[in-house]
Amino acid sequence: MDFTYDDEQQALREAVRGLVGKAYSDFESRRQAVKEDPGFDEKLWARLAEMGILGLPFREEDGGSGAGPVEVAIVAEEMGRVLAPEPFLTSVVLAGGIVSAGASPEQRAEILGALSGGESVLAFAHAEPGTRWVATAEGVTATQDGDTWTLSGVKEPVPHGARADQLVVSAKLPEGGTGLFLVDPSAAGTERTGYATHDGGRAARVAFDGAAGVPLGEAGADRTPTIAAVLDIARVMACNEAIGAMEVALRATTEYLKNRKQFGVPLNTFQALNFRAADMYVSLELAKSLTTWATMVIAGGQPDEMADAARRAALGVSRAGRHLGQEAIQLHGGIGMTAEYSIGSYTSHLTALDHLLGDGNFHLSTLVAGIGEYDEVDPLD
Repeated sequence: MDFTYDDEQQALREAVRGLVGKAYSDFESRRQAVKEDPGFDEKLWARLAEMGILGLPFREEDGGSGAGPVEVAIVAEEMGRVLAPEPFLTSVVLAGGIVSAGASPEQRAEILGALSGGESVLAFAHAEPGTRWVATAEGVTATQDGDTWTLSGVKEPVPHGARADQLVVSAKLPEGGTGLFLVDPSAAGTERTGYATHDGGRAARVAFDGAAGVPLGEAGADRTPTIAAVLDIARVMACNEAIGAMEVALRATTEYLKNRKQFGVPLNTFQALNFRAADMYVSLELAKSLTTWATMVIAGGQPDEMADAARRAALGVSRAGRHLGQEAIQLHGGIGMTAEYSIGSYTSHLTALDHLLGDGNFHLSTLVAGIGEYDEVDPLD
């Protein structure tokens, strides 16, 4: 099977790499971008919109390009290579994906059109204190009074929630199930507290106290399956972003081993260090294969297969990310621990991606819980 990109996909990769690679050509540029709020380069965000990147996954009638998962994965990987702090994964893939899958045509055209054009930043307020990456909501509840809906409760962490121009909020419905609502973050009853994350990103605590919410799509409908499907897509795209980061971390480590001298010889003279670097390469290639397969499964669009592929890829990438990150720091020695050097930030971002939508242990437990659904095979038959 041919896994190489076609000419259009290769052109997309080169265009995105040229843009974000130039913007963050050195680690200091990235450090300056995340130093002040909103934690990313608004001008670069606008340029990504001009290139059509922000509208890549959405239908053409909604202001997008109608591209598939492979194209979105290409962008995610390139963003990961330079640790680009722009909220492509959380705003476009996750929040935009929820709107694309669950909103009415009129809502899609308005919200996704503004997102694709770089005019707004969208955030999906779903995670709640004490929850473990589920597709349902419990802490935030929705109350109906005629045609009016209000929300109460707390969402945290909300990626880029303090900067978002609009919030897509999941909430427990009066009759059970989880609904989706659009909330104006500046409206009464909504309080946002933003903060920086350990990898230089941004998140927020968003508290609702009778905040007005507009149902996304059909009012009162249980949107748990929609949320679950989009979370699986976002998990696979997070894996692609992690692959980009791991590739750079491995390359930086091998270059360091070639150039850094100890006892008058390069570090790669020592066979034990070469073995450790080789193990890093094996982990990366296994994770890359899993992620490529999962991306192709996402393109198939079968919910059960998507969920299974997302769990398997996320587990593999979680293990590989931890292995590469720890080894990259160790093989760099003392410099790998400094905030001024990039390798620690790559490890920190890999950790953040691992915990964004479910870490390796979470996906492992989910896979183990479903092992009884598989048929038994007699190895001697």
